[in-house]
Amino acid sequence: MDGIEATRRILATGASGFLLKDVTPEHLVAAVTLVRTGDALLAPAITRRLVERFASRDDSGPPVPHRDLSELTARELEVLRLLATGLSNVELAERLTLSPATVKTHVARILAKLGLRDRVQAVVLAYETGLVSPGAT
Repeated sequence: MDGIEATRRILATGASGFLLKDVTPEHLVAAVTLVRTGDALLAPAITRRLVERFASRDDSGPPVPHRDLSELTARELEVLRLLATGLSNVELAERLTLSPATVKTHVARILAKLGLRDRVQAVVLAYETGLVSPGAT
């Protein structure tokens, strides 16, 4: 079983995040705090691997549902684009000069409008729809 399959199984059991063992104590505390507020979190290296797997998948796989991003505002698209790079709400807030509460509201609206369960699904959708591409920052 590869790392992606292990991550998939862990998330399928209901986990809200996945960190690698080399995480710093500060990042671990921040991750626990983030998950406690209802967010999901993946280590950036795992996010990259997932993206590479989805990006390299051929058309013989199962069909991917297409969600219409046109329902999102320009700001929500910007938040989704940055969220797909693996930034936390606090990091998004700093980058966009917003409060973390405002970012959390944007993320919640994105998830609701697109019918997504969590940030992980939002990241996958951002790549599947071409909003972001592997290697882009």
